[in-house]
Amino acid sequence: MSDDRTISVYDDRAAEYAELFTGRTDPGEEADFQTFSARLPDGGTVLDLGCGPGHWAARFRDAGFRVAALDASPEMAEEARKAYGIEVVTAGFHALDAEAVFDGIWAYFSLLHVPSAELSVHLSAVYRALSPGGTLCLAMKLGDSEGRDELGRFYAYYSEETLREKLETAGFTVTGARRGTGKGLAGTVQEFVVLTAHA
Repeated sequence: MSDDRTISVYDDRAAEYAELFTGRTDPGEEADFQTFSARLPDGGTVLDLGCGPGHWAARFRDAGFRVAALDASPEMAEEARKAYGIEVVTAGFHALDAEAVFDGIWAYFSLLHVPSAELSVHLSAVYRALSPGGTLCLAMKLGDSEGRDELGRFYAYYSEETLREKLETAGFTVTGARRGTGKGLAGTVQEFVVLTAHA
């Protein structure tokens, strides 16, 4: 997330976002977590890329994994620290420059804030940051455009086919997909896809 206006929205509504998404039980999200976790080695290292208020990072930590977390919103990082003791690197996706460090990267509705012209660059960075055979969980909203939502956040939307092609171009092998609909911070119901892939 490198767009100042988008970051500002998340800063202003960090507490509201945390309340909306923290502690809820969703069967689809639970399945995503279990599918991803099952591919990780015991005590493996996970990066929560665009971690928001830290609820997923805390979940991975509590499941016995070593966790790193990154988010561009200082207020989201503070929510993660206050609620879970998660220390978040406050930076945009461009800060990911690791090589073969993580067993898994959890990009759960975060890279959708990247302009479509830049997504391939970030997916390549994710691929490099994973250990050989490492796992990516990528959740994105479906569509064919980009622009700002009702709150002013920037989004880029893709078809599942396009996302699969971009992942494969970056070097990934896609191993699973789940589609669903959900209501986010803006209150609108939208279709999404969650793709699991390995490096």
